[in-house]
Amino acid sequence: QEPSTKRVKPLSRVTSLANLIPPVRATPLIKTPPVFSQRSISFRSDSRPDLFSPRPWSRNVPPANTKRRDSKLWSETFDVCVNHVLTSKEIKRQEAIFELSQGEEDLIEDLKLAKKAYHDPMLKLAIMTEQELNQIFGTLDSLIPLHEELLRRLQEVRKPDGSTEHVGHILVGWLPCLNSYDSYCSNQVAAKALLDHKKQDHRVQDFLQRCLESPFSRKLDLWNFLDIPRSRLVKYPLLLREILRHTPNDHPDQQHLEEAINIIQGIVAEINIKTGESECQYYKERLIYLEEGQRDSLIDNSRVVCCHGELKNNRGVKLHVFLFEEVLVITRAITHNEQLCYQLYRQPIPVRELVLEDLQDGEVRLGGSIRGAFSNNERIKNFFRVSFKNGSQSQTHSLQANDSFNKQQWLNCIRQAKEKVTCAGKAGVLNSEAHFLLSPNGSKRPQGETTLEQMDQSDCESDCSMDTSEISIDCERMEQTNSCENEKQIETNV
Repeated sequence: QEPSTKRVKPLSRVTSLANLIPPVRATPLIKTPPVFSQRSISFRSDSRPDLFSPRPWSRNVPPANTKRRDSKLWSETFDVCVNHVLTSKEIKRQEAIFELSQGEEDLIEDLKLAKKAYHDPMLKLAIMTEQELNQIFGTLDSLIPLHEELLRRLQEVRKPDGSTEHVGHILVGWLPCLNSYDSYCSNQVAAKALLDHKKQDHRVQDFLQRCLESPFSRKLDLWNFLDIPRSRLVKYPLLLREILRHTPNDHPDQQHLEEAINIIQGIVAEINIKTGESECQYYKERLIYLEEGQRDSLIDNSRVVCCHGELKNNRGVKLHVFLFEEVLVITRAITHNEQLCYQLYRQPIPVRELVLEDLQDGEVRLGGSIRGAFSNNERIKNFFRVSFKNGSQSQTHSLQANDSFNKQQWLNCIRQAKEKVTCAGKAGVLNSEAHFLLSPNGSKRPQGETTLEQMDQSDCESDCSMDTSEISIDCERMEQTNSCENEKQIETNV
């Protein structure tokens, strides 16, 4: 019972019964978790125009209700009593198979929506030319029949009660057709650059803003729809492993699922390599040299961009830095012939001769006449220094990252690039001097060369410390070579 001394607010003082009803909280918007990606590390600028910011040509209309996509479960979709018939593991297996099938349905719906709501209207309204739209959308149309075929096969083997017995043989027969993703993924770098450039046109920006405010978009912009196929591609290994994890060892699908996982892993790895080469070629073609002396064969021979992104020097100048396999290129982003290009800011720096320093916060002061005078006492954060000296040529650059995580990514990428170049250089020296190792059967065989690999894990730092001094005896050469190969094997496994 409440104490009799408690003060009670008289009902007569309440002006409205609505004040007695507690406010109803709106349901929070469910956000999709980030999709796993196996592409190379890129540090891109966040200075692109924001679609959510108001535009002078945008309509002043209230936001529309977002068309959300409800997640579906197998046990909820098929109204059958299976709890007493199937084991818990089998129910989880059916859920995983249904998730694969439902994902194909959603993918097909999104691809058709991208064509119907974006491509066709922009072509009909002449917002973009047919050539520009073909560059941005790539081979999107050809992907729809592929996934419709898989969905049809999965639905054919589904029993009337909603359960599916075998899917492994279907996946083994269908997965090889995903090789056609090669051209679509390789085109994405150029497609994204062209789309960002066309957003500067107020007609394009207005059209995309209207679509973003419409319920069908689910608050996703055009590029989210264009990137869905790549996201789906790298998700297949995870989906198949989940089905395999809940499949009994004596099930006929066991062997087929293992084979299917090997197939999709090989396809994803091959597409990653070709996409990386396409990205590297794209940026090499957009480098602008102020003089012929800036051209470097290390740039021409590069096949992979290890990382790239916007950094600032100690004077606050925005630079776009590229780390290729064997050379660091510092540029400034400019617009040339209505295209975003990168003009070399200084002479390219060979990674082999680059000196990297991790600077403590406050160790670098801002430069510039006026800015430096008022900022000398400020503690500057997230700086690192790269320097290079070769005869009369010398360079020193203090570069500032956006945050501590971004700085650490750069440090790790540069260190790994130096280790790879050092390992490859030592292996080349031993091969050129015609040194041989004895194989187990006693015959002579040349020592294997160390190859340069794409750095997909930028935050994995190796403890390998290589020295370029002379090696006096063959034993030391063999030890250092084996150590170098072991370090590369560990990095590849990671």
